[in-house]
Amino acid sequence: MRVQPQPLNEITNQAIEILSQQLGLANTVRFLNQFTTGYGNYTEEREQLFADMTLDDVVSEIEEMREQGKLSPHNK
Repeated sequence: MRVQPQPLNEITNQAIEILSQQLGLANTVRFLNQFTTGYGNYTEEREQLFADMTLDDVVSEIEEMREQGKLSPHNK
């Protein structure tokens, strides 16, 4: 007996449905997020974002955001 394999997107949809039934939606999303890869080139983006800033500038901006309540001390 030869079984025709299902398309990968169908298998993925079935797996997500089973996970969400067993784990709940929030935990399913948390589980799946650990396998999600980023995109872009962080090194290039970082160089553009901080091109005109020193380390002291970055630290000062973080401290200012914390003082304004825009960033908690636990955010990293």
